[in-house]
Amino acid sequence: MVKMTGGEVVALMLKQEGVEKVFGIVDGTYLGLFAAFRKHGIDLVTPRHEACAVHMAGAYARLTGRLGVAIASNGPGVANALPGVAVENGEGNRVLLITSTRRVGIGYPDRGGAYQYFNQVGVIKPMSKWSGAVPSFSRIPEFMKRAFRKSFQGRPGVVHVDIPENFMNAKNATGAIPAPVSYRRVAPITPDRDEVERAAALLAGAALPIIHAGSGVVHAGAFDELRRVAELLHAPVCTSWGGRGALPEQHELAVSMVYVDLNDRVRNEADVVLALGSRFGETDWWGKAPNWAQPPKQKLIQVDVDEETLGLNKPAEMTVLADAKVFLGELIEALEARRDTMPLEGRRRAVAAYNEAKAKQRAKLDKSLDDLSAPLVTAHVAKACQEFFDDDAVFVVDGGNTTIWGMFYHEARTPNTLLSTPKFGMLGAGVAQALGAAVARPDKQVYCIIGDGAMGFNQQEIETAVRNGLRVVYLVCCDKQWGMVKMTQQFAFRPWKTLIMKSLGPGETINADLHEIAYDKLAESMGAHGERVREPGELRPALERSRASGKPAVIHVDVDPVKHMWAPNLMTFKKMHQEPEGK
Repeated sequence: MVKMTGGEVVALMLKQEGVEKVFGIVDGTYLGLFAAFRKHGIDLVTPRHEACAVHMAGAYARLTGRLGVAIASNGPGVANALPGVAVENGEGNRVLLITSTRRVGIGYPDRGGAYQYFNQVGVIKPMSKWSGAVPSFSRIPEFMKRAFRKSFQGRPGVVHVDIPENFMNAKNATGAIPAPVSYRRVAPITPDRDEVERAAALLAGAALPIIHAGSGVVHAGAFDELRRVAELLHAPVCTSWGGRGALPEQHELAVSMVYVDLNDRVRNEADVVLALGSRFGETDWWGKAPNWAQPPKQKLIQVDVDEETLGLNKPAEMTVLADAKVFLGELIEALEARRDTMPLEGRRRAVAAYNEAKAKQRAKLDKSLDDLSAPLVTAHVAKACQEFFDDDAVFVVDGGNTTIWGMFYHEARTPNTLLSTPKFGMLGAGVAQALGAAVARPDKQVYCIIGDGAMGFNQQEIETAVRNGLRVVYLVCCDKQWGMVKMTQQFAFRPWKTLIMKSLGPGETINADLHEIAYDKLAESMGAHGERVREPGELRPALERSRASGKPAVIHVDVDPVKHMWAPNLMTFKKMHQEPEGK
């Protein structure tokens, strides 16, 4: 038995789990914790807001495949962290939030009038995978083990441990720190061999099999295996928004989400679908008609680590509880043995036709790039970044219409290099996601395309980038309005005038306009490099100067406010929020 603070117990258990980075703001209520970080070689990365700490941890987890850890102090610190909890749990990123709470006897329940106290577990529990309050010093290891177990169980999300400050900072006798193998599964879930063989037979014998890759492929790191299976089957690969880029989008078998009509066509022509780590959520149209074919015309093989997801939204021919990487690895062997029996000629014809359709839809989208007016059309921003940054740079996109423009004019050429909040649509999260990405991949370029409204939520984190030497480039698309909201109001109030005039006049919408923030000057005030552009030809020189500065950089981009509202496939995005007409 050795005497140590509760914070040191937590730090040592984190170290056993391979944690190297923790995100959060220092506070005396967990001095024993972050003092132990320094002692045991764990880096504390400090943002300016606790919600950003949770977003940084989520991005770090997604890009590294490891556990992301954030901390927040009792009362206001935990209240600040709540938006991050909601988003990162919704996005399915593996994050552990450790919070301090007031000393034992004050809370759970509140004795009345406690300072900086609220029922932190009661609030966080329904918005997370799991939340628990440590009742005694001796039970700290028990609650940490439970949190780690929940973190690696099923679909990733946020788990939370709440530790009273007097346990965190006081010393007590402590036994040996347990190894992860002693309290949780450390090996991935493997499928039954008969299930793999049955899936292989269905896929090999299909006229046109397709693969639908969700974020489970990203979390499993199953990119090479996905590519090999797709090539063996000569099967098109579509993805959820969260799984985008699981197969590089320049691959002939990739059907990017940006080709909306083609996705509907592919999903209706397939007779067998292999779904990997996808719940068939709302942005996948719940797997319903008319966007997807239905049984008996189409058979679904669904593979997931979360048993609750299997057969949830789309009827399945067979379900497999397994890690996507392990399943695909075994499927490769089973398909290799069936190579000579597959009807590949028909699949090749279908894929060739899909690639022709992709080229036509891409040409139609790229007509926006012919517009060289100033202020510029937002399409030019993502296009310039695609040409300037390396293919393995991490691309973060944030905002309403800005996200749509960024997604439609960016090609995910390297797996797991795209960050956004496709399930939550959270404004401002991208500011911190970019910082978490820079911590996760210090040897890679990181850039963020973000709207001026979204940047305003967390603009203070530019200083975090400067202080930590995180050379992120932010391109802030400034239209001085809540563009997506304004468009919705225009169609609600004056639909015909909106269609004809493209925009309503002053006073015809409600509180949808903003004043300017000069983001380039704001960046300079915090020690970052600042640029301002308004013409397409100014983008690359600004990017070059930003890189040469050796600092984090912010490029204020003036975009045409009317054209910015008319983002590509905007009506599809609106329609996606309605229930599909089919069953």
